[in-house]
Amino acid sequence: MSILPTGNEKIMLRLDKCLADCGIASRRDIKKMIQKSRVWVDGVPEKNAACHVDPIGQVIMVDGQRLYWKQTFVFLLNKPRGVITATEDKKLPTVMDILPERMQRMNLVPVGRLDRDTEGLLLLTNDGVLAHTLLTPKKHVDKLYEAVLDKMPDLDAEKRFQEGLVLADGTVCRPAVLERVICGVPTACVTLVEGKFHQVKRMLQAVGSHVVALKRLRMGPIHLDEGMAPGAVRELSEKEVRLLYRDE
Repeated sequence: MSILPTGNEKIMLRLDKCLADCGIASRRDIKKMIQKSRVWVDGVPEKNAACHVDPIGQVIMVDGQRLYWKQTFVFLLNKPRGVITATEDKKLPTVMDILPERMQRMNLVPVGRLDRDTEGLLLLTNDGVLAHTLLTPKKHVDKLYEAVLDKMPDLDAEKRFQEGLVLADGTVCRPAVLERVICGVPTACVTLVEGKFHQVKRMLQAVGSHVVALKRLRMGPIHLDEGMAPGAVRELSEKEVRLLYRDE
């Protein structure tokens, strides 16, 4: 699968779909924009929303700005606490609700889940295959979490993590890495390659610690930006996207 257009392939799309894929507006609003001559193709106003265009080989302008179309979008969100990882919910705010309006129209899905009270790195993409691949334990895509604790774990915690913990309910966890952090408050970093329900919290509870705050810092080759505010979002660079597909 092509990750980003290389300039060699030719893809023909309906004009309104092409614009909608890029989050320009809803299909209905796009048709109105086209009727008002706000969309130009190769230097000419295009009045037919159903016409087929080559979004890579042709020059498409919207309100005087050139459109650069891509097949795959991947974004990094610093998920804040109090927001659930879902595409919609009738009662609680979701990660989709806090995205810019343009991104809400791009058919994005979260790559995995972070608990409501967990913050940090969350990837969102319109490539469902990539999302699934990054989550399967068979691919060993590691995830790094920082946990603030009520007290430090038991003395044998690191060894038990390395051997693969068995939780109180019989759940068997794959081998993971536990590192103690010296920073004034009881803190530990956990690296694991799976994502069972409340896994980090349950694993740390099994070695004598209660998680006070939890933050994801990394997923595979992608790190949370230092100083990135909760709720902030950015698109991954082409290099970062290619690293993700390489990890795949």
